[in-house]
Amino acid sequence: MRLLRRSNNALQRKIFAVGVGIFCRRREDRMRELFENAAPDNPMEAARRAARPMLRKRFYERASTAPEGKLHAVRLDDKPVRTPAGHLLAVPTLALAQTLAAEWDAQRDMIDPAKMPLTRLANSIIDGVSERPTPVADEIARYLASDLVCYRAATPRGLVERQVRQWDPIVSWARETLGARFLLAEGVMHVAQPQSTLAAAAAAIPSDPWKLGAVHSVTTLTGSALLALALTQGRITPDEAWAAAHVDEDWNMEQWGRDELALERRAYRHAELQAAATVLQNL
Repeated sequence: MRLLRRSNNALQRKIFAVGVGIFCRRREDRMRELFENAAPDNPMEAARRAARPMLRKRFYERASTAPEGKLHAVRLDDKPVRTPAGHLLAVPTLALAQTLAAEWDAQRDMIDPAKMPLTRLANSIIDGVSERPTPVADEIARYLASDLVCYRAATPRGLVERQVRQWDPIVSWARETLGARFLLAEGVMHVAQPQSTLAAAAAAIPSDPWKLGAVHSVTTLTGSALLALALTQGRITPDEAWAAAHVDEDWNMEQWGRDELALERRAYRHAELQAAATVLQNL
């Protein structure tokens, strides 16, 4: 019986020690875990997750900012915020930090990462782009080789005219400003762009990790590196970039009707593009 009691006491001490460790880590872990799972590309999986959202109760009273060397950090109740990889959530400018803090302050009883696109993007840039910028720039360059605005419909006339109206100014801008003469094609058959064209356009890809991360986000959201570069250089607005990226989709919806699930996914992606534009505007 004594041996049994000793064993039980030892077990209880171990459980207590583990519990204390978990308690001490819990606050920081809560912030990391919220953003560890990115939104899936599969709409069905997105719908399943939306049906059972993994939300956490708000555990802080106030979000603020504080200088952190040359950066500006977001703080919750004057405590640091960590990215999923454990880095400090700190950004290059005060304006961007304040916008991030406002996003945290906008959360109510529950913290919903789906409504925090700027924080998600900042986490991605800090944890991924800052440490490995070359693969990110390389992926943007690959989009240039098969850019959305270079592939045109042959019919119907209404769609052809919309593509010309929305996309021709971007192609002209690339030629006149970047020195990149892109070839256009009808249909989906690949057209090889001249190496000189790709090199001239790729030279405009920014090296700064924050600009690079924002450009990458816009590129993958729109399917067009040229739209992303035009947005970065102020040639078009975020709304114009979004409209140009959805010429085909908007035409199809007008002809065949709206798809509510697709529109939900589109709203999510639009918020992501706005977050990228916010980064570019506040650097």
